[in-house]
Amino acid sequence: MDTTHLKEKLEKEKVALETRLASVGRKSATVPGDWENLPAEQNVEPDPIDQAEVTTERENEVAILEALESQYDAVLKALKRIDDGTYGKCEVCGASIAPERLEANPAATTCTLHMQ
Repeated sequence: MDTTHLKEKLEKEKVALETRLASVGRKSATVPGDWENLPAEQNVEPDPIDQAEVTTERENEVAILEALESQYDAVLKALKRIDDGTYGKCEVCGASIAPERLEANPAATTCTLHMQ
């Protein structure tokens, strides 16, 4: 299987995800390869009435960061599979993943029968 086109798509997606991740988080200084939320603003105490809004915003940021990090990890793993020569094989049954599925989702790890 020629993976050149899909590798290019994955590389572009990786860059885009890094940009999006940097807008809501930063690379962890203590856990290599992990991302963490940007710290909350210091010296800013919201009005008690606004505290719920601030808490909700932080929870949303955490959820967004987790979703982006999950996508980012999947892209990195797909790129590693390309380098290892295992790309395009279902992790469950070992069958080839349909080219249409890989075109739609280059980070796919399973065939359509074992989609998660």
